Amino acid sequence: MDSPQPAPDDRPTVPQPGHDPWAVPVATPRAGGPDWGREIRTGLLVAVPVALLTGVALGLLWLWRAPRIPLELRGQDVLLVNSEGQQAIAADGVFLLLGLGVGAVAGVLTFLLRRDGGVGAVLGLALGAVLGAWLAWQLGMLLGPSDDLLARIAELEQGAIFDAPLRLGAKSVLLGLPFGALLAHLLCFAGFGTRPERPRPAAQLPRWETPAGPAAG
Repeated sequence: MDSPQPAPDDRPTVPQPGHDPWAVPVATPRAGGPDWGREIRTGLLVAVPVALLTGVALGLLWLWRAPRIPLELRGQDVLLVNSEGQQAIAADGVFLLLGLGVGAVAGVLTFLLRRDGGVGAVLGLALGAVLGAWLAWQLGMLLGPSDDLLARIAELEQGAIFDAPLRLGAKSVLLGLPFGALLAHLLCFAGFGTRPERPRPAAQLPRWETPAGPAAG
């Protein structure tokens, strides 16, 4: 005669604390979006000094290195001393080259001082460089020869030679400063920037496998 078997325990099993090998790993929620308030503050903190420093530096350098256009007073007319001269085009080229150089320095300095600036630092650099180019243009014309030709002619004698006002013929050269700044910043970030490490997803075991080996049966 067979011995009586114990009745199965129908009571619900109380989960025990600890590692559950059959548990499906829960996906970690993604980090929140950028803090736009912080990004805007960073952008302003970058844009203002970049605009002032690059504008003053580029304006003074352009005033110093830009070739002069000599004019001559003949009767009531003001004529070019050298009608085939290329000084006007050279002034635009000097502004473009100097803008690229000053912008590159600004981009490198911004990267060194704001390595973790994020999007705000880049946008601030671009905005500051654009404003700096405009400021340099206005500063160079302001400090250069006066554009009031009538007042200057009244003070000169016949045959006198004087310099024409400092101007830009092609306004597109104003883009040299922001282009140089963003290019230098991009190269610095690509070569030396620190990138945040993305969290790796937890490895999930196959459903038929346990830490001790394949399930029996």
